[in-house]
Amino acid sequence: MIKRLIDSHIHFWQPAHLRYEWLESVPTINRPYEPADLAKAAEGLPLVGIVFVQADCVAADGLHEVAWVSELAQAEPRIQGIVAFAPLEQGETAVTHLSQLRQYPLVKGVRRLLQDEPATFATTPDFVRGVQMLADYDLSFDLCIRHHQLEAVIALVEQSPQVRFVLDHLGKPGIKGRLMEPWATQLAQLAAYPNVSCKLSGLVTEAGWQHWTAADLQPYIDHALAVFGPERLLFGGDWPVSELATEYGRWVHTAVTALNHLNEAEKDHIFYANAKTFYRLDL
Repeated sequence: MIKRLIDSHIHFWQPAHLRYEWLESVPTINRPYEPADLAKAAEGLPLVGIVFVQADCVAADGLHEVAWVSELAQAEPRIQGIVAFAPLEQGETAVTHLSQLRQYPLVKGVRRLLQDEPATFATTPDFVRGVQMLADYDLSFDLCIRHHQLEAVIALVEQSPQVRFVLDHLGKPGIKGRLMEPWATQLAQLAAYPNVSCKLSGLVTEAGWQHWTAADLQPYIDHALAVFGPERLLFGGDWPVSELATEYGRWVHTAVTALNHLNEAEKDHIFYANAKTFYRLDL
């Protein structure tokens, strides 16, 4: 087992406080999830740091979500970073929202979900400009896409060399259908850009929910490790979305076991140091 863990991809939500339209279609997890719930799920694990990633509340609640999580961090000091929503498709006018994020010191990056948008959305001029502006605020961008959107994301990254990117969930490959191409080739193309990192996260829900095995995930983990290396892979729990497919501890154990052939320093990069560096955490 590992000695210390920063989880680079955790969600909290409170449906009585903020509105999450997508939760209506997943009643199993349509309830509050707060730090005390994670503490219980992670009991016995060396979890020392948490990066909260926006939980796709309605856009109008985006800043309220940041304020709420900042309050949660007062009682849960392991919350060291926030990846906030921002309407980057507004282009230059998104500066108003980005400026408001500056009042929250824990905000380290931005995520504007792309997974349900047309592939062409990522390369529209206004969106590209919105992403490029993140460099002016020293904010990173979390790329949350499905594997068929990788080509467009590569084009976005090509136009944004000053922005630090991290690909969530390995780009959501087609694990359930055992699809490797063109995902594998395109992931290698994306990894060729030195300003892009990748999260080892979200795989269990892409593998058929409760019916996955570690062997189903291994080829995808191996390929991500081969193209990004241990210096640009970050562990993420994707909790509590991951509860749809497994218990938190089982996913941590699965990820550690999948990387057991690495030395201790390399594993420490993936499970601790890379998240600390990428999100500039003050641990």
